[in-house]
Amino acid sequence: MQKGKQLYEGKAKIIYATEDPDLIIQYFKDDATAFNAAKKGTISEKGVMNNKISTKIFEFLASQGIPTHFEKNLNDREMLVKKVEIVPVEVIIRNKAAGSLCRLLGLKEGTALASTVLEFCYKRDDLGDPLINESHVLALKMATEAEVEAIRKYTLKINELLTRFFANLGLELIDFKLEFGRYKGKIILADEISPDTCRLWEIGTGKKLDKDRFRHDLGQIEEAYQEVLSRVNK
Repeated sequence: MQKGKQLYEGKAKIIYATEDPDLIIQYFKDDATAFNAAKKGTISEKGVMNNKISTKIFEFLASQGIPTHFEKNLNDREMLVKKVEIVPVEVIIRNKAAGSLCRLLGLKEGTALASTVLEFCYKRDDLGDPLINESHVLALKMATEAEVEAIRKYTLKINELLTRFFANLGLELIDFKLEFGRYKGKIILADEISPDTCRLWEIGTGKKLDKDRFRHDLGQIEEAYQEVLSRVNK
């Protein structure tokens, strides 16, 4: 598969065209951002680790019947994916209180939630990715009712699958972010699933093995990503 012109560059990835109009190459960068890009830096080999972690997770989800954009891993930093039209909504699942939920509701980090929380955020960096609800999604025609229902169904199923997946690796899935896209009229999972997009705490110790180590200057950032990769590869 030949890499063509650059189509897009985001905070963590670069997208390239290929000779197939239905397929693109997703390149993972080492750049790291936090707090809506107010904090910027680099995590050594992050792109390599996130590409490998995402590959394993996409393969696992596909084996469980979740449709994704993933086609195959190309090399250490690149994967071949379906070209989707991204729905401009980030979907966040929260199993325990952390991050912005604590700031918003005054909860202590790690507070158990009586039920899973599903949130929608408008994908607009210039607005700070504001929290929105399903009515906003429909009113602004970001997605149809059927698409919202598909996104909700897939997200809850993915949470169920990944909670067990990570628990088997000795990790607790605290929360995570997903993105979905349209491909040939269907909603499918896109983007990546990695320590950049998930909060993962070691079971028993509570050690954070995700981007919070970068966000809050906790140190051992590369080591945390490498630890997740080594467990996923077992």
